[in-house]
Amino acid sequence: MKKRIALFVLIYLVFLIIPAQSHDADIITIVAVGDLYLGGSANNYLKQNGYSYPFEYTKNILHNADIAMANLEAPLTNRTDAFMEKEFVLKHSPDAVGAIKNAGFDVLTLANNHIMDYGPAGLQDTMSILDKAGIKHTGAGKNSKAARTPVIVKIKNKKIAFLAYSLVFPEEYYATDDSSGTAQGVFDNIKSDIKNISKHADIIIISFHWGEEKMKYPKEYQVQLAHLAIYNGASLVIGHHPHVIQGVEKYKNGLIFYSLGNFVFGSFGQAILERPEGMIALLSFSQNGVISGEIIPLNVDNRDVLFQPKPLHSEKFDAAIKNIQEISSRFQVKLDAKAGKGSLRFNDKLSIAHTQK
Repeated sequence: MKKRIALFVLIYLVFLIIPAQSHDADIITIVAVGDLYLGGSANNYLKQNGYSYPFEYTKNILHNADIAMANLEAPLTNRTDAFMEKEFVLKHSPDAVGAIKNAGFDVLTLANNHIMDYGPAGLQDTMSILDKAGIKHTGAGKNSKAARTPVIVKIKNKKIAFLAYSLVFPEEYYATDDSSGTAQGVFDNIKSDIKNISKHADIIIISFHWGEEKMKYPKEYQVQLAHLAIYNGASLVIGHHPHVIQGVEKYKNGLIFYSLGNFVFGSFGQAILERPEGMIALLSFSQNGVISGEIIPLNVDNRDVLFQPKPLHSEKFDAAIKNIQEISSRFQVKLDAKAGKGSLRFNDKLSIAHTQK
């Protein structure tokens, strides 16, 4: 079983203190990253160095958690017929799945704007390949009911449920009652799904593919939807799609990362934005929800790291801290940084949280 994460480059999010009688053996650690795409401009590097190449500087972080999750941004398929005409059509080689598994990923979310790039057949290829590799997945399926079905991971006598939704175009990728696709982020459905699974899970984690590319601040619907999820029983909301980091918020008993940005993404950036951003979120949970968290800003600019994301240091680390401070300020968050380390603190009102749901 993976051990609890201990890293020397981190930002400690102090937002809830657990009772002194709690034991480390009862704590569950979860690592979340943003968009994962092992294709495109990365292909030549992957062919030369293997599919494990991108994880060289992050694999220890992933392995040291009880559960590691990512957004799988494209299907695993060899198919060549695109589902529809669009500017960017993405896919992974099925050969990449072994490296994804060996990197430490346990759960992949499929609710995004590329998982259907090769249609229902490409989606089915992906799910079959992940099932065979023993990687759990959620957020897409043969119909809307399947796409909205959570995946549950049992660990340390706890049940952690994962749900994933897409709120981005094309609309043709959304699953219906009788067609394959992604789970659409409809308010009533999300509320219902969380309430239904809360009867069977100790911890609920929600993934959203949302927002607008390059936008550093979440749109109002993102805030409303994140609050809805937490209010109805989720402990953690993880967002991605903008290719940049968005703010962090503590809301009631939960924690929200509006966008983790990129993780491994097969582009040199110019087609997406000048300087992509990314960070890793590391969370510790008790049965009652999030008790502490850490974040690690990453260098994901492939012109520098050549598709191997690396934790930031020195001046670049300080700049990332300043950026996170700025974009989280609307949520009354303060970040103190000194000598490459710091703490993200909430005001007194927000830092008072109940430990019971």
